[in-house]
Amino acid sequence: MAKNQKSYTPEFRQQIVDLHCQAGKSITELSNEYGIPKGTISTWIKNLAPAINTGEGTISLKEYKALQKKMKELEIENEILKKATAIFAKNQ
Repeated sequence: MAKNQKSYTPEFRQQIVDLHCQAGKSITELSNEYGIPKGTISTWIKNLAPAINTGEGTISLKEYKALQKKMKELEIENEILKKATAIFAKNQ
């Protein structure tokens, strides 16, 4: 990490994203007001902004991608278990 690079808390990041999504402030306004680079704010919005509204709440794009990855892993494990079950059933 660079010596002059600032570190922001997760709460602060979420607050900036909320200001963009809910209050309608532009990235430029937020950048000028808080002194945060526009690219940094864009990355936060990409990772933290609500992407999907479910009946129980919203999830961010990052959480959605993590859930997709986990689902794919579980599908692969399920296929392996199906094949193993078939092999064991055939041997009996």
